[in-house]
Amino acid sequence: CEDTRVTSKLLSAFDIHVPLQRCDQNIIESQIEPTLERLRAGQRVAFVSDAGMPGISDPGQHLVDAALSEGLATEVIPGPSAVTCALVASGLASDHFFFEGFLPRKHGQIVQRLQQLASIPGTIVLYESPFRVLATVEAIAEVFPTRPVALVRELTKLHEEVVRDVAPCLVETLAAKENLKGECVLVIAAPTEEELASASSQAEGRSQLSLEDAIEAGLAAGTRKSALAKELAQKFGIARDEAYQAILAHEA
Repeated sequence: CEDTRVTSKLLSAFDIHVPLQRCDQNIIESQIEPTLERLRAGQRVAFVSDAGMPGISDPGQHLVDAALSEGLATEVIPGPSAVTCALVASGLASDHFFFEGFLPRKHGQIVQRLQQLASIPGTIVLYESPFRVLATVEAIAEVFPTRPVALVRELTKLHEEVVRDVAPCLVETLAAKENLKGECVLVIAAPTEEELASASSQAEGRSQLSLEDAIEAGLAAGTRKSALAKELAQKFGIARDEAYQAILAHEA
């Protein structure tokens, strides 16, 4: 289990008394082989997550992969999943969706990954920490300024909340909130046909135009360095400071 203290409360409620072994993301690799040895010996092992469905953005996936690789039987007992729960709560299309999990932490990398996701013809579901959710929504507003986005948090709890708006407006809503708590799920609406065509065209353009070429073209056109750095950051998914330094290096 991820936390023996959490799991022991659950087991005690059902009068179940079995040995518990910590097996969270930090030590999962060291626990795989001992777990496989128990299974080979005919023992039964259950992996319990603290919350949500084991295996979805969860260390349990590594155990299942290792067991199946050795031909050992696995059995899944369905549990709550924030992915599907938030998707339904968002009211956005659920016939086609893509689960991204957690995005990178740096702004430039977030923008770059969102640009890569722009051509996916379905709803996008993300996980995010309450401490980083505002910065992530700001990046979403930068890449998808017209798409509806739903913030779903505290699922199935007393203070469950669903806030849906176009990304720039959601930024304003979150900026006004203080001490946001609870793990968050962000659900981004699927692109329109026009957005898909534009994303495809932009992706093709980015692949054909290198950063150096873009810098040279921008400077030749008389674009100010600060404005060019902003354009390059958005086009290539890098931090604005990094783009500005690349411009200075190009001029040197």
